Amino acid sequence: MNGARSVTVEYAASVRDLTAELAEVSAVLTHHWLVRRRGGERVLEALLELLPGRPVYTLVFDPTGMALGGTPVHTSLLQRIPGARRHYPRLLPLLPWVARRIRLPPVDLVVCSDAALAKAMAPAPRSTVVCYCHSPMRYVWDLSEQYGATLPSFLRPAWPLLVRYLRTADRRAAQRVDQFVANSRHVARRIRRHYGRDSVVIYPPVDLPPAPYCGRRDDFYLCVGHHVPYKRLDLALEACRRLGRRLVVVGDGPDVQRYQAQRHPRISFVGWQHPQQLADFYRRARALLFPGEEDFGIVPVEAMAHGCPVVAYGVGGATESVVDGVTGVWFGEQSVECLIAAVQRCERTAFDPLRMHAHAQRFSRQRFLTEMGRLLLAALGRRR
Repeated sequence: MNGARSVTVEYAASVRDLTAELAEVSAVLTHHWLVRRRGGERVLEALLELLPGRPVYTLVFDPTGMALGGTPVHTSLLQRIPGARRHYPRLLPLLPWVARRIRLPPVDLVVCSDAALAKAMAPAPRSTVVCYCHSPMRYVWDLSEQYGATLPSFLRPAWPLLVRYLRTADRRAAQRVDQFVANSRHVARRIRRHYGRDSVVIYPPVDLPPAPYCGRRDDFYLCVGHHVPYKRLDLALEACRRLGRRLVVVGDGPDVQRYQAQRHPRISFVGWQHPQQLADFYRRARALLFPGEEDFGIVPVEAMAHGCPVVAYGVGGATESVVDGVTGVWFGEQSVECLIAAVQRCERTAFDPLRMHAHAQRFSRQRFLTEMGRLLLAALGRRR
């Protein structure tokens, strides 16, 4: 623990120096939309620690769901459309055109936090553009067929045309970026595949507790997140039903609405929780179930930092954060049978909370700020 503490102190000193150096740089930040505080928005908050007071440009902003203190926020034409804050996904065909109409001021540095088309906003020629890519748009690239199948039947014939248009716009916007940063090696490979660009991997920041919980755990499993189909909540629900295990589902999303009506005495849907309440779930849960293929996944790191092991699908970002047999268990196929086998293996394995907490330090906020600060200064130096 003393070693981890000394590293934290070293990072904190480095962050102070980097923030002071960046204070001399004129900069703006961009983000796709600001409607709820999820993983991408936490990254934006951390970037604002490095670049405090700089304005943020976004397509849609809902201050009730996402507070940024006194940070100036500039929005697009979509903000004027009634209901756009809630129904912005329905405006998908307009996003490239609207994003391109946002002319960014002539600054030294544009820092783009993006999982959509924030990088399509027009920078001044003098600006160095650094894009922290959470993921190329899943619904346009890797999961376009799955998303198309969820559309009403009368809209499905137009979906391939829209996908082609959005891919072209997204690829063109990617060429404006001077330096890509990926949130995992998994996303770096997707950036190379879809945009033809190399990237530096810097893992996103995770707020970690000072110590893990080492006491006795309750007899329930946990799922946390915004539950959309690719996160495979259905696997966790069915595995726990068959095993007769309790499951607590934290968060919301279309899959919560779909499955909540199917009442089961051992499954509880508790909605979004305050960070302190979520931390209490991490401390008490037997394990976190993480059955989807994620770009990175902050939730498993949060769980491990609290001493909670993770049962994760062994593809994607979870393979870069969860150590099989040490901080959790992987399973190799997205099937109920494979997840059941992994849960049973997890129940037979003894995990060390202190070792899990030490591993989670690799993803600390101070480490992210240090690595990003150095990268931003290096990118500016190369451009000059």
